[in-house]
Amino acid sequence: MTSPARRSHPAIAVYLERGTKRTFACAVEWPGWCRGGRDEASALRALLDAGPRYARALKRTRLGFAAPKDVPALRVVLRVAGDATTDFGAPGATPSFDEAPMDDATLQRARAILRACWRAFDDAFAASHGRTLAKGPRGGGRTRATIVRHCLEADAGYLGALGWKYTLEPGTVGEQCERTHQAMFDGLAASARGEIPARGPRGGVRWKPRKIVRRSAWHWLDHAWEIEDRSARTSTLTPGSSGAPRRRRRRR
Repeated sequence: MTSPARRSHPAIAVYLERGTKRTFACAVEWPGWCRGGRDEASALRALLDAGPRYARALKRTRLGFAAPKDVPALRVVLRVAGDATTDFGAPGATPSFDEAPMDDATLQRARAILRACWRAFDDAFAASHGRTLAKGPRGGGRTRATIVRHCLEADAGYLGALGWKYTLEPGTVGEQCERTHQAMFDGLAASARGEIPARGPRGGVRWKPRKIVRRSAWHWLDHAWEIEDRSARTSTLTPGSSGAPRRRRRRR
């Protein structure tokens, strides 16, 4: 008989979003832990490889995430068809379980995960101060400042898809982050309570809270890891030479 100390952890449920050019492997119960590859095998390997990074992002929570050691620890429970967003490089499909209502306990857990992803982004942004981010093979790639702006604008768009009115107003980076994050919490709570109609005024189906959390958490973490990877490939510059604004730490 295997001793309790040597028993393996339960398999982690994963769904696969399959496009024509790319596939994403996403953990069902762990929003933000989602990585892409050219096919199912490479997507699952990328998800496994990102496990320790995701664990570091969640280390200050009490959610108990433990990164798996091998691909067999990832159990595929669903495959969904991707679309142009998938092939562009972002998970865009809605798995069936993201249509489920969000109770208060699930909402509080989602808030904890979002906070952890925002904190991971903050940490990556702060650590990259004084560095320029490495460019892509064709010289492309956003700056630190435009990455922040992009993430904030994306969240404003997600809130619109949820049916929560929000406009990104002028202000410092810290102020804009505080307002956007609070709007995200407010909108998710309102939708979870059933205060937002399922369809918009023109009949369009609005996004459910679980989908918003999954997409936003992935987006902030994806860019946090991008900053880490691109800043690691460059040498330290004179402080302030990157041209990106300092970001004020947020209270939560």
